[in-house]
Amino acid sequence: MNLPASAHPASIDTPHILVVDDDDRLRELLTQYLSDQGYAITAAASSAQAEDLLDLCVFDAMILDVMMPVETGLAFMQRAHSTIGQMPVLMLTALGESEDRISGLEAGVADYMAKPFAPRELLLRLQNLIKRTPVLAAKTPTYVRFGPYLFDIETRRLTHEGEPVYLTGNEQECLFHFASHLGQPLSREKLAALLGDVTNARSIDVLINRLRKKIEAVPAQPVYLQTLRNAGYQLHGEAICM
Repeated sequence: MNLPASAHPASIDTPHILVVDDDDRLRELLTQYLSDQGYAITAAASSAQAEDLLDLCVFDAMILDVMMPVETGLAFMQRAHSTIGQMPVLMLTALGESEDRISGLEAGVADYMAKPFAPRELLLRLQNLIKRTPVLAAKTPTYVRFGPYLFDIETRRLTHEGEPVYLTGNEQECLFHFASHLGQPLSREKLAALLGDVTNARSIDVLINRLRKKIEAVPAQPVYLQTLRNAGYQLHGEAICM
């Protein structure tokens, strides 16, 4: 699946989407593509992970694969209907039988897309689903998890497997702004304006490098705090609402 270039800049007000697919490559591609379109994305590799996330956060929509091991997307819809509630679900399927589609609609699926699909079409279908769905009462994220790290947005405390990680004041504030704009790129200029006392791109780069030394196994090959060409930096993680 070839993903088109980003057409829409990230926005704080864009919806939060849950992507559930056991295919690592497709899940990563969807996460990257929809993030590039400005959406906040949380991904799960199974229905069990998705159910845990649904207990923590209110999502605006879910993209759900049908064919997953242990429990199919359709079985998950039928079992967890009360947990999913009125959230619109776009189901990805290779199944073409009308019985499968009917079963999905009966379980609450809002729309179907057959694989392979055009990312632009998925985006348009997702936008239409969200537009015609009443706004859900959102929970404010209180933590961000990335790998073995957990960042408390309110206290600006970072822990690694429960153990505190020392951060300077600027490092705390920088991570706070990334966590508050999770999955959205922040330019050097934007970061400098948010931090106030950091006024040039070189200082931002130094600050990012210091943070990476504390949260990345290989700072030169960042997994969580990534560089986006011509866009700035972006934190990849999972928002946790309490």
